[in-house]
Amino acid sequence: MTIQIAPLHAKDRAGWNALARGYKAFYETPTTDAEYDRAWLRLLTGERVHGLGASLDGKLVGITHYFFHTSVWTDRVCYLQDLFVDETVRGRGVARALIEAVATEARAQQAARLYWMTRESNHTARALYDKLAKFNGFIRYEYPMA
Repeated sequence: MTIQIAPLHAKDRAGWNALARGYKAFYETPTTDAEYDRAWLRLLTGERVHGLGASLDGKLVGITHYFFHTSVWTDRVCYLQDLFVDETVRGRGVARALIEAVATEARAQQAARLYWMTRESNHTARALYDKLAKFNGFIRYEYPMA
């Protein structure tokens, strides 16, 4: 089985929807149908946010969403916001392939850094992340806006 990585296209909507809902359920983030629709449209236009899909035997089994932004200290960094792989194919290199594809794009866009976050308790994902990247010790806080 060869993993195919490609930008998300209109034909991927049903597969993306299932994976995106799995991602949001994993992180216990309530999301409305309208929010899924808006996110999908953003991903399809690819203007400010980007999405990649991983397929095995023609079936979408993994997704990642990322975007570029400036920081005070550099013109361009890449944030890998979401990464989710169907649990039936985990451990087969899908997540690694998606991360490497984002890294390739980040290099092509001359990003100074590629970064992402996960829950401290996400031990399965962190086992992979520890092989691919450096944990820098930062802890995230989120100020309530409502």
